[in-house]
Amino acid sequence: MTDVGTEREAAVAQEAINALWIEYKSTGERVLRDKLIVHYAPLVKTVAGRVSTGLPRSIEQADLVSYGMFGLIDAIEKFDPSRNIRFETYAITRIKGTIIDELRAIDWVPRSVRAKSRAIEKAIAELEAKLRRSPTDAEIAEQMGVTEKELQDTLSQVSFTGLVALDDMLPGGGDRSGGTTIGDTVADKGSGPMAAYEVEEMRQILADAVNRLSEREKIVLTLYYYEGLTLAEIGQVLGVTESRVCQIHTKAVLQLRSKMSWTRRDEMV
Repeated sequence: MTDVGTEREAAVAQEAINALWIEYKSTGERVLRDKLIVHYAPLVKTVAGRVSTGLPRSIEQADLVSYGMFGLIDAIEKFDPSRNIRFETYAITRIKGTIIDELRAIDWVPRSVRAKSRAIEKAIAELEAKLRRSPTDAEIAEQMGVTEKELQDTLSQVSFTGLVALDDMLPGGGDRSGGTTIGDTVADKGSGPMAAYEVEEMRQILADAVNRLSEREKIVLTLYYYEGLTLAEIGQVLGVTESRVCQIHTKAVLQLRSKMSWTRRDEMV
């Protein structure tokens, strides 16, 4: 009986939010927007909490939340309820993107770490072009002229910047206002035929890149992005340390970014 009552309350609450969206989009009244901001504010805290993992202690989570609020406001103003996606799915990319942009603006990440990230992406792209499959850690290390231990240490350094993520910018896209995120590959039913074709093509490229990953890499991405588990929780599932999960996650994302980036470059040639 309690479960039925809870489900009924959730349905009523969702209907109220849907009605609020309809009224806000038809009138544009700020007071309605503010109600939506208050309703979805916990989502900002959740995203900020995930981004803060591995960041220096000097960066306050409260600051990340304040950055993310601007992303939430932007998402509310731009969201089209008629699209066949949940607002939370749409907003997470924008919230995290805003937080990352602010972190980059203060430029706390050493240039050497950024350079290492690009070097790994380049090695992965060259190996995939030659091997026609996802390269192993040993092959990437050999391509870069380092030991596997040195590669793992580098992946840890890159992952702890907090800036390597599936919904981060795709290389070659410029700043976030004019670039593309993997989240942007969600089709917009209001787009023209050319835009729809480009989105579908990008989704196919991404799907192909994901299929090239190892099973463990696929599991990490699925548990992190779709199930919402933390890296520590994923480590418990896989029976490995949190730092090892960080390394697996970082390598997987760099492989996807490398594939997307090099494909786009080939198209422009």
